[in-house]
Amino acid sequence: MNKLTKLGVSALCGTLAAVSSASAGEMTVTGGATATYASHDYGNTGNPLGMNTGLTFTGSGELDNGGTFTLSIGQTDQIGYDASSISYVSPSMGTFTYDEGAGTGLDRIDDMIPTAWEETNGTSVGTGMTTVAGAGGSTDIEWTAPSSMLADGMSLYFAYSPLPDGTKNIDKATGGDQGSSVTGSGWDLVVTHSGMMDGLNVFAGISEIDQKQATGSKSGNRHQMAYGLTYALGNVTAGYEYSKDDLNNQGAASTVSYYENQMYGISFAVNDDLSISYGIAKSEQHNSSTVKTELDASSLQIAYSMGGASIKLANTSVDHGNYDSSSATDRSGTTLAVSLAF
Repeated sequence: MNKLTKLGVSALCGTLAAVSSASAGEMTVTGGATATYASHDYGNTGNPLGMNTGLTFTGSGELDNGGTFTLSIGQTDQIGYDASSISYVSPSMGTFTYDEGAGTGLDRIDDMIPTAWEETNGTSVGTGMTTVAGAGGSTDIEWTAPSSMLADGMSLYFAYSPLPDGTKNIDKATGGDQGSSVTGSGWDLVVTHSGMMDGLNVFAGISEIDQKQATGSKSGNRHQMAYGLTYALGNVTAGYEYSKDDLNNQGAASTVSYYENQMYGISFAVNDDLSISYGIAKSEQHNSSTVKTELDASSLQIAYSMGGASIKLANTSVDHGNYDSSSATDRSGTTLAVSLAF
């Protein structure tokens, strides 16, 4: 009896050791902090000092079939929870990602213009510009096609959300009743290709979100699209992107029907540490009465890195911010940032 007990315990310990070995993984933490100073030529700036702190927790492991999995949790801007994703990489079927706010689908190409630091509408000077996000801008599941299915340099992504309403649910929870504003499911399809010519990267994506449950104010589904390219020659990279968000709204003359955007940009790497960029963003808001308001923004930026630290400066201006047709929202300002990475 004692021998059988010892044998059973030994076998169990051996089994547990094998399971532990097979499912063993690791967790890493990376992060950074940025201190900013904002100087605006409009309104009352108030306290111009700001700070961003961010941590990214990444866990990974391997399955017996050769597949791997990755968990990523991000915390930014003093928010306890910002975005997370769980990815599973199959040796033959590609990558499957459960995403809550990390940016998948059409959201991954909403602004691909090269910059020294930030997107043109991402500095302290608020533009109010509306860009595309698709179903991938919400909680969704994305499939990335395996490279064996595609030409060299090509990537293909398909994202699906049962209800792209922006909610981030904990386990066993649901988004709740959205009432008459509820839309249906949504999907995105995105393709990128960097293998056609040295330095050239092209990208395109489409999205459709079902709006048939809101028939009182919608004339059809919500359609979004984006396409563009970047081209690098030596130390210079230039880019162009077009995007459109067709809301298919109907109703009063002031109801927004769709947004149409064009973005241009060029960056120059002076050396490994210093880079300069200039970007332009133009966005037209169209309403039901065919009246349009054009928002124009531009940003000149410079960034200098010193190992784990960097200094960044952006001078940004916008005309008709928030799609206000008057000159009251014409504004400009400068943003200075010091960033530390660890």
